[in-house]
Amino acid sequence: MPMPLALPQVEDEVLLARYPFLPQGREHMRSVLEKNGISVEDLIDEPWLEDVRTRGRLRLLDSVMHKDGADIATTVDMSTEIGRMTEVLSFLHAMLVVCASFNERLLARWIEGEATRADQLFGMDLENFELLAASYLSGIRSETGSGSDEVVYWIPMADFIELCPRISGTYWHLANRPVIKGWVCMDAAVGESSRQRTARLLKERIRENLSQTCTDRMDKMSEEFAALFADPVERITGLLSERVQAEMPMTAAVRDDWPPCFESAVSELNQGVNVNHVGRVFLAAFSKSIGMSREQTCSFFANAPDYSAETTSYQVNHVYERDYTPHGCAALKTSARCPVQPGDDRLCDQEWMSHPLKYIRAKQRSRYREGPQATEEPEVVEEEVESANS
Repeated sequence: MPMPLALPQVEDEVLLARYPFLPQGREHMRSVLEKNGISVEDLIDEPWLEDVRTRGRLRLLDSVMHKDGADIATTVDMSTEIGRMTEVLSFLHAMLVVCASFNERLLARWIEGEATRADQLFGMDLENFELLAASYLSGIRSETGSGSDEVVYWIPMADFIELCPRISGTYWHLANRPVIKGWVCMDAAVGESSRQRTARLLKERIRENLSQTCTDRMDKMSEEFAALFADPVERITGLLSERVQAEMPMTAAVRDDWPPCFESAVSELNQGVNVNHVGRVFLAAFSKSIGMSREQTCSFFANAPDYSAETTSYQVNHVYERDYTPHGCAALKTSARCPVQPGDDRLCDQEWMSHPLKYIRAKQRSRYREGPQATEEPEVVEEEVESANS
């Protein structure tokens, strides 16, 4: 993994409080605890740390419940020592609650919220940007564009190749980037500066680091320790369940009719998983085929790691206007978008089952026939379905 061989030193405590997730922040967090005589257990119920818990709850709610990530604004005065301590330890408290839940959906939501917040803050931090980037990349260069005062950043090709596949859009294809002697130019595009484009790439590394940090904590966390966070865990998981239920759109077909490939794509996106290109196009095309509105289809993508309302709307409209035919079973298997193994789903095991539209048609027919099983091949679905299998 192309990371800096040696992390740059960060001595500014305000910077470490504003970005407590930095790789250098772990040691600083430990020193804050030691300096103030605070144990991790104290964060749970020590009365004088109520402000820390309150800020932690707000930060957690922002990250988990807001589609655009955690609010970048803070009312904490980080010019004071107590303010900096509150900001650092509130992040730790929120992370401990998430880890103690052992809930993958909550974890994915929190990580996405924090990573999105970092993306926004990094993109605005002109003074410290190169230091921040150097904490996550194996190198960073900058130059002033010709005829402009705008700074243009270059990053090592190894970092770009590792991180860009996780981001959708033609900008992130290496073939579309200027490359000179192993350095990739992150020039301005889509209404964003070079710094904001680079910050978007850094978001992927931040997400990766947070995921690893939380996984390590959960592996080491005992059930007894996790139980100490039972109350805040119960509150946040309850709110998350209500939010997820509210976000799940109703469809033209009963959800029980959905084929596993479609159900899997919807579920993964809802949990913040980065579904590949084939999976996304299939989801949009299949949604259109079963009568969903464009708004309903766009809502499926709201929790995607790289979600942009404008980009999603444009891409979904493109699929609807061009009347794309959903991928067939063979194409989905080739692209690793078929989640079914032999024996997992009786209907998928049928020899005639060659397309997800046949699956949903068979499910719908079975509900209206006397026999509960639909094992015979259904009538021919639209002719274009057959062409999708080729």
